[in-house]
Amino acid sequence: MPVSVRVIPCLDVDRGRVVKGVNFTDLVDAGDPVALAAAYDAEGADELTFLDVTASSGDRETTYDVVRRTAEQVFIPLTVGGGVRAPEDVDRLLRAGADKVSVNTAAIARPELLRECSQRFGAQCIVLSVDARRVPADGQPTASGFEVTTHGGRRGTGIDAVEWAARGQELGVGEILLNSMDADGTKAGFDLDLITRVRAVVDVPLIASGGAGQVDHFPPAVAAGADAVLAASVFHFGTLRISEVKDGLRASGAVIR
Repeated sequence: MPVSVRVIPCLDVDRGRVVKGVNFTDLVDAGDPVALAAAYDAEGADELTFLDVTASSGDRETTYDVVRRTAEQVFIPLTVGGGVRAPEDVDRLLRAGADKVSVNTAAIARPELLRECSQRFGAQCIVLSVDARRVPADGQPTASGFEVTTHGGRRGTGIDAVEWAARGQELGVGEILLNSMDADGTKAGFDLDLITRVRAVVDVPLIASGGAGQVDHFPPAVAAGADAVLAASVFHFGTLRISEVKDGLRASGAVIR
């Protein structure tokens, strides 16, 4: 039986407020995360993703509090990421009410963190977040032409993004959140080349993120291999409703929950 495509609003949280910008800069306030989460739950979102975009140590307790309050309000799976550096951080987020935890920068520094977390908490709880961009002209070439970035896409690592996704699967992650840093916030459509390349090397569920601007951007991402589609600003500012996206996906032949 075909797997249902999930539609996932993403809440980028900074000091307890939802923010959104373009390519992770010029952030503007988009509302209260708990209120937005409850609204998305009521609208029919399949899951929610929270990303703490600053994740400085001083603000961590704010994140735990937001997760706790959100988990009390919604009844759909909640993925939380940002500032996760050790298995103990995963444990705290799960205890606060997260269903899954997204790991990014710390895994780049120490890949074995993914295996440790997967073995301790189960693969279904661990998501590898890959912030990928096309290698700039002055960058270090990679086999796929894409590299992993840190610091909101501003700092290249020279690590091949497609190879890194495959490595994440080998290390035991249960899902990959694939963020196109080139497309983020542009509303010009998902990076289909990136999705296709990563889909070719992984079997775990793949979430496509970055670039959604209109309903007809979503079906091509699914056709390219995404199991779920994630968007932020188009939902936060009312450009699109979750029901519209689901209707568009359904019309394209996708199976929707």
